Amino acid sequence: MVHKIEFQDRHNVISCYLPENSAPEKKAMAELHQMTAIEETLAALTAAPGFFQGDGQRIEKIILTPDFHKGAGIPIGTVMMTKGFAIPQAMGNDINCGMRFYTTDLSEDRIREKLPELKRKIRHIFFEGGRQIPMTGRQRQALFCHGLEGLLETYSDSKKSGLWRYYQPDKQEKWLKRTVSRGSFKAEDTEGLEDFIGSYDEQTYDDQIGTVGGGNHFLEVQRVAEVYDGQTANAWNIKKGAVVVMIHAGSLTIGHHSGLLNRKLCREIYPAGMTHPDNGIYLIPEAGAPDSWRRFWSASANAANFGFANRLFLGFMIQDVFTHVLGECGMEQLYDAPHNYIWKKQIDGETHYIHRKGACCAGGCEQMEGTEFAYYGEPVMIPGSMGSSSYLLRGLGNPDSLWSASHGAGRKKSRGDAIKGNDEAFRRFMESFHVITPIDPSRNDLKGRADILKKWEDAIRAEAPYAYKDIDEVIAVHTTHDMAVPVARMEPIFTVKA
Repeated sequence: MVHKIEFQDRHNVISCYLPENSAPEKKAMAELHQMTAIEETLAALTAAPGFFQGDGQRIEKIILTPDFHKGAGIPIGTVMMTKGFAIPQAMGNDINCGMRFYTTDLSEDRIREKLPELKRKIRHIFFEGGRQIPMTGRQRQALFCHGLEGLLETYSDSKKSGLWRYYQPDKQEKWLKRTVSRGSFKAEDTEGLEDFIGSYDEQTYDDQIGTVGGGNHFLEVQRVAEVYDGQTANAWNIKKGAVVVMIHAGSLTIGHHSGLLNRKLCREIYPAGMTHPDNGIYLIPEAGAPDSWRRFWSASANAANFGFANRLFLGFMIQDVFTHVLGECGMEQLYDAPHNYIWKKQIDGETHYIHRKGACCAGGCEQMEGTEFAYYGEPVMIPGSMGSSSYLLRGLGNPDSLWSASHGAGRKKSRGDAIKGNDEAFRRFMESFHVITPIDPSRNDLKGRADILKKWEDAIRAEAPYAYKDIDEVIAVHTTHDMAVPVARMEPIFTVKA
């Protein structure tokens, strides 16, 4: 049994989708209440001369996904639709944090047989400078302004060096059709990124592209444990017992740069003499500050495009690991979708803005018209906690949930609380699970370094299964409320975390 509750906070009726016998986290609810003071900010700005042009600016709807929990200013799992303005902080600083999913022709037995060699190769490529992703300034410029389409146009600059040997233009064109917005948001400029872009013709390396990132980000190799929707699974090449790859990563320091720039733009256009919002959450108007509005969308697109490319190269990195240890293997992208972004949506001839922070798109057949997913709905990837099951679903395009779904299980303990206790549960977890991090605790030279091993253990404890909600209960909410329905359940073989 699952339930949906509706409550009023200030002027907003908020729908909250919850697992059975659960209540919204108190700290998250307090943060939500602070966030809804946006209504008061909006009222004050509407009365300010020149800030808004025209009328009708409003928050249309707020929903909370089943993995709702405290964030930083705006809770994770918040989906909000506005008209006439956007809220940059409602997509966070990790712009286009999202998921990428691959099917493979590998077997679980083949992987487990070679796991020690795979671990060594993974540490070299992911954490010890072995990833080899050279790019020219022309490629970076094209990436920031045109996303994955820009990389397709400039891939010849790579001369097939490093991981570019896995880049096949024909396959990439196919994969663009399996990526939200073709992995390509158009940006007019690259404000503040000139040094990162570098020399136009020279191939150089950076320390960002091909990075998993911290927190709950990961690359996980999984086994398909159960198939629930055989017709969809067959169309998506999902077979019971098959090996798949799930990647959860974002835009790293590029997203942080764009997030800071967006907040700066909002503060700069704030009316002189008006008290700034107590909650620190700023709005940017669709009309009234056209240059700031343009720069906001460009900065957001820069980061989102980088997020798509980051996940693309993380996929090449694990493919390189497999190739070197197991021999040639097939990997096919099923889908790539953001969790953190702001979407323009036309409803009854008017433009609305759907903000997702820690929530993913869950379009149905109607929303996926014109794509290969038109008969099934949008692929929805919902990972559990590290070491637990993850799910692949198909979206049902429910407007009540703002065409959205969870982006994970959602925390039930803060990282600090998860670190403090449950020694027995942590021991059992580590005995049964393979996690690959930059630190190899079995190394002889680390056995006397209690300080390093303590930091390593704390990082694992913070993301262990007991720190998160039950993923099966979270998935049940989606089914009951017609948000998305399961296609398959996966179990981890090993997880790569920074």
